[in-house]
Amino acid sequence: MTQPPLLVALAAILLGGACIAVQAPMNARLAAHAGGPVAAAAVSFGVGFAILAAIALARGGLPPAAAVAAAPWWAWAGGALGAVYVWAAAWSVGSLGVVTLVAALIAGQMSAALVLDATGAFGLRPREVDAKRLLAVALVAAGVLTSRL
Repeated sequence: MTQPPLLVALAAILLGGACIAVQAPMNARLAAHAGGPVAAAAVSFGVGFAILAAIALARGGLPPAAAVAAAPWWAWAGGALGAVYVWAAAWSVGSLGVVTLVAALIAGQMSAALVLDATGAFGLRPREVDAKRLLAVALVAAGVLTSRL
């Protein structure tokens, strides 16, 4: 798979971030009609699956089952991690508000990212955890606290 140019990659992830912010209150509203955040997350994942399957089919088809089955066991956990996020966001957005939810989400992502970079987990190239990177995480954490003042 080829890597996208930097500006295209930034634009895509900015769009993804905006989608995350919008997704939480949408799923919270769905939860009110679906019987709770777990049911809403299941519906949300079903819609997402249908869209992604349609795109995969339009681009040449789904991968062979044997190829996917050959992936390491931990590679299959991504969907479970996504389910935790969708449930947690739908469940907590009413208490936190979207700004605090997203700030806390980013703080959690950055904290985990430090560990992943430092260890080179999941086949990543290890990267040094230096003072600048620690400060970046601390500033985002301060943003979480500031958003609640």
